[in-house]
Amino acid sequence: MQPPADSPTPAALLRPEHAAWIARGVSTIVASRDALHHPSLMRAVGADIAGDGGRITVYLNQLTARQVLADLEATGQIAVVFSEPSTNRSLQVKARRVELRPAEARDAAVLQRYLRGMEWQLGQIGFSPVHTRAMLAHRLDDVVAVGFTPEQAFDQTPGRQAGAPLAGGTRP
Repeated sequence: MQPPADSPTPAALLRPEHAAWIARGVSTIVASRDALHHPSLMRAVGADIAGDGGRITVYLNQLTARQVLADLEATGQIAVVFSEPSTNRSLQVKARRVELRPAEARDAAVLQRYLRGMEWQLGQIGFSPVHTRAMLAHRLDDVVAVGFTPEQAFDQTPGRQAGAPLAGGTRP
């Protein structure tokens, strides 16, 4: 599905500093909904973003994220919140179309980079790497990669700007 011609390009939704921040490995929560609008959400075990911010992939452990995955398959709608635990700096991206695939050997490096980033992030607020590894534990053959092109982006950092679209951060 192509964006309308008068819409900003996907790269315009997230500035390079947002993409770099996400790529560092910050807390990633994935949400969707079913046909009756009942929400589902789960912590991702990994996340990756294209350098221009135009494509995001989040990784879910299918053993613990069954409802979210079922909702993503049924509706295609996704909302992802990226948050830095030590500062609560947060942003949310949304899309109406996702592509799911089993994680592959090439994804292992992404998942390891994400784990290292989260170990550092959570270490800033006193959690040990052991805790982080337990929280993000998975087997590669149980992981589903969920790719999407962001269509909306919002500042979700607590405070006066919470909920505000990022500059250029929404498409019709």
